[in-house]
Amino acid sequence: MSTTKEREVVKENRQSDYLRYFEKELNRYQAEQEEELGLGQSKAQWFDPVPRQFFEKDKESTTILFGGFTMAHDYLMEGALKGLGYTVKHMDCPDTESLRFGKEFGNRGQCNPTYFTVGNLIKYLSYLRDVEGKSKEEIVSKYLFITSGSCGPCRFGTYVTEYRKALRDAGFDGFRVLLFQQQSGLKQATGEESALKLDSSFFLTFLKAVLIGDILNAIGYRIRPYEVEEGSTNAALERCKQHLYKAFSERKQLIPALYRCRKELQTVKVDRTRVKPKVSIIGEFWAMTTEGDGNYQLQNFLESEGAEVEVQSVTAWILFLIWEGQYDTRKRMNLREADSNSKGLKGKNPIKRLLLLELADRTVRGMFHTYARAIGLRGYHLPDMNEIAEVAHSHYNNHLRGGEGHMEVGKLILNVKKRKVNMTISVKPFGCMPSSGVSDGVQSLITEIHPEAIFLPIETTGDGAINVYSRIQMMLFKAKQTAQKEFDQALAKKGLSIEQLQKNGFSRSYIIEPLKVSKHSVACTSANVVNHFRGIPNRFSFRRNKVKEA
Repeated sequence: MSTTKEREVVKENRQSDYLRYFEKELNRYQAEQEEELGLGQSKAQWFDPVPRQFFEKDKESTTILFGGFTMAHDYLMEGALKGLGYTVKHMDCPDTESLRFGKEFGNRGQCNPTYFTVGNLIKYLSYLRDVEGKSKEEIVSKYLFITSGSCGPCRFGTYVTEYRKALRDAGFDGFRVLLFQQQSGLKQATGEESALKLDSSFFLTFLKAVLIGDILNAIGYRIRPYEVEEGSTNAALERCKQHLYKAFSERKQLIPALYRCRKELQTVKVDRTRVKPKVSIIGEFWAMTTEGDGNYQLQNFLESEGAEVEVQSVTAWILFLIWEGQYDTRKRMNLREADSNSKGLKGKNPIKRLLLLELADRTVRGMFHTYARAIGLRGYHLPDMNEIAEVAHSHYNNHLRGGEGHMEVGKLILNVKKRKVNMTISVKPFGCMPSSGVSDGVQSLITEIHPEAIFLPIETTGDGAINVYSRIQMMLFKAKQTAQKEFDQALAKKGLSIEQLQKNGFSRSYIIEPLKVSKHSVACTSANVVNHFRGIPNRFSFRRNKVKEA
């Protein structure tokens, strides 16, 4: 008769046999299912090859596609690149259909700029294939896309790889996506045989298109909220764009074209006694720059709700890149030994570098204000990057380079302290790490220090527009009250009524002339018109005073 211990051993052996059999059956079933689904084959890891270059021999037969700025910038850049001898086409502003293409072929967990931009490209290439009947081989050989790149603590540095991967999955494997680095300036790796010559002539032409695009946008947002005839501002701006496009594409002088633009804009009738809150849009670069579904058409929505919008300029980003170079150079000069990396000072003259960067800063500002004066944009001030860094450094380290760095913090502080705007909106894609950390984190401290600030951070996902609009409307109601209060206080201070203001000849020119601007004292434009009011002395009383003095 077996002992209890022996029975336990037999039981354990049976359990072990059963588990081995069960595991064997699971493995067999798994193998069958993988074979049936085609999952049993081993796949090589995807590799992003260096795309074939854009050679000189292909220049005439290749169309360069690009986009990503405002529609004014993209249109003028197309004209500028045509003037340099390239065949180019700017992409339409990305819409929700672009987002669908991006999500279908892109990796999961990306942010909106990637989905919208690559989706917009795939949508256009699909149109060429499915509607115009071009073959995949023809599209790959005769078109390419150029975009900017950068590094930092976000996915922006991997965008170009995401583009190529999504293009491959969409059936356009081998399509060329060329990259230029924002921080590299003229030192771009394009190769000696490349048809894309990123030289001083290219960047100077590119810079002119950026500056004038900013100027057109700024003057449009300044005039449009006060136009008497709806649509007249946009119509004048379209005529301006055509004048400038022709000048760029034919390589003619830009100043005469800008003077023609001034005449077009002077035909717009405005009424600046309409009280409107001024709203500044800051945040992640693409989200605050795009004018389509990528930010729920935020600029148009704000204007439709009765606001005057202040947009951030691309020029400010260029000035920030120059400031970065100056700041980093000064910091490296204090190191015990010069480093030899790409931004290091080993074998270089730091004083010369600082002088060149200072020259670049003054050149950009000088060109901007020259063009602004020609078209009639008055009283527009480019940001002082040192001032922004100084007011922001105690809340956000100036060494950090993610997103817009410390600029978003500095802009909000100056918006409040200098009464630049009545309301500030920070817009960024959902999951944008640098911008979310700032607008949802640091800015909460700023609004606690400055409780008078009307600040609203919003995230974009491609959907949820109704929720975003509702939040904006609630905060905009406060901004409207603030603007009305500024206007009423200005009238009371001057002892005026609106009727008296409108009848006065001196103040009337600032009310009805589209290119005139009142001196800044508060945020609301209408209040500034009142504060600018000066009664014109009666000529007879003026003479009596002279007689008394004699």
